[in-house]
Amino acid sequence: MIRILIVEDELPISKLIEMNLEDAGYECACAYDGLAAADLIEKNVYDLILLDIMLPGLNGYELFEYIKPLNIPVIFITAKAALGDRVKGLHLGAEDYIIKPFEVLELLARVEVVLRRYNKSQRVLTYEDVAIDTAGMTVTKGDVEVNLTPKEFDLATLFVRNRNITLSRERLFELVWGSDYDCDTRTLDLHVLRIRKKLGWDKCLKTIHRIGYRLE
Repeated sequence: MIRILIVEDELPISKLIEMNLEDAGYECACAYDGLAAADLIEKNVYDLILLDIMLPGLNGYELFEYIKPLNIPVIFITAKAALGDRVKGLHLGAEDYIIKPFEVLELLARVEVVLRRYNKSQRVLTYEDVAIDTAGMTVTKGDVEVNLTPKEFDLATLFVRNRNITLSRERLFELVWGSDYDCDTRTLDLHVLRIRKKLGWDKCLKTIHRIGYRLE
């Protein structure tokens, strides 16, 4: 399982990130100051670190210098939105820089991009008795392989990666069909209907009225 360290001193933000990453299938640990994070990094192996800059004890820039020789990818998450701060973070060697406040969906997408860059992306995603092999492009329910079309596969993967997050129809069209696709809600609704039937998700893949869908 992919292990992610969240270094964030604001408890509500740390818990929000932790909850959503764990819902997406990642294993998380949390540190609330720079020195505690350094201790965790010394004793454990992590695949990715989400790092706030303004931390007590040891700030994010200082902690990053400790992390850099370990070749662990880092995404800065901070309220420091000035261009100079973003440039400094990227020049230090961070993989990405996310400014608070942020959308959870954006955070999950950026995490996945960085993990793929380091060949650490989760190969198999699971939800109840459904397993999605993202590399082999196969889906099994229990011990039985389920035949999904490419678009159904992409949608099912999105729902599992973003469980408990409402995905708007517009966002789903953009991610699966492309932003230039002429949106027809009947096309999306039909794909969702088929996914529900094939994977037995009638009760857990919810329709959010006038917005989109959410896998609970």
